[in-house]
Order: sequence, then structure tokens, then C-alpha cells
Amino acid sequence: MFDGYARAVDRLLPIYLKDQLALGVLWRALARRARRNNPGTPLGAALARVAADIAEDVETFRRIMRCLGVRPDPVKNLAVIGAEWLGRLKLNGRLTGYSPLSRFEELEFLTMGIDGKKQLWTTLRDLAGLASFLPEVDFDHLIDRAQRQRAELEPFRVSAGRHAFGSAMIT
Repeated sequence: MFDGYARAVDRLLPIYLKDQLALGVLWRALARRARRNNPGTPLGAALARVAADIAEDVETFRRIMRCLGVRPDPVKNLAVIGAEWLGRLKLNGRLTGYSPLSRFEELEFLTMGIDGKKQLWTTLRDLAGLASFLPEVDFDHLIDRAQRQRAELEPFRVSAGRHAFGSAMIT
């Protein structure tokens, strides 16, 4: 039974890691775009910090994959970059320019990604057992950093949502 489990882990963990790296590449691109869309503002400064942290997290994740002998899937990474670019083409309530809905959606999707990243680090630490296999990776620090990123962006997300939707109630 253990041999079958080990073979499944050997086969399934690399797939999971490749999928998660692609998502990390997506969140990194989204954070950078959001930062560029909010220059010279407190939100832009917060996004610059978060974007830098996410870029570091992606590199940490790549190091983990290298340690495990898992190579990235360039097709998945290109696909998510393409999806991020296509996401820019959707209607945002204005024919041109950056709308309040654009800002809110960037922050909403970014915080979803940060929440997912926190879950990823917990999964790798606890469920995949990588904390004992890779003691040089400080999963607790990575989880704490994700929590700080989420906390830093949350007031801006709430404010952007209020601005985008006003106080109108849908009935």
C-alpha cells in the first residue's frame, strides 16, 4: 500500500506544483499590472510591496520545485499570461480607461490569489510533508507573509468596492 501511495505522490505532486507555479505567475502579473494602474497613490505603494513579495514567492516556489526535481511547464505559464492579457479586454463599464470596477476586480482577484497562496504553503508544509523534507524553507514565514499581504490590501479592496458599487442595494 505504501508503495502505491509513494508512486501516486511521485506522479501527482509534480502536477500540483506545476499548476500552482502557473497560478503564481498569474498573480505576479496581476499584481504588477495593478501597481502600474495606481501610480503615486497609497494603493500603488501597497501594491508595489505586495508585487515584490509575490515575485519573491514565485522564486521561492521555483527553488522548491528545483529541489524536488520538478521542471516548470512553460505551456501552462504562457497560458496563464495569455489569460491575464485577455482579462484586460473585458468590458469594465467604460469604453476606455481604468474604471472603479477595474480597480476593485484587480484587488478582489489579487486577494483571492493571496488567500490561495497561503493555502498552498500550508498544503506543502502539512499535507505534502515538505517541511521535514525541505527544512531550509520557512513555510511559517511564507504563510505569515501571505497573511500580511492580505491584511495590507484588504482596506483598499473594501474602499474600491464601495467606490465601484456605491451604497446601492440590489433588490
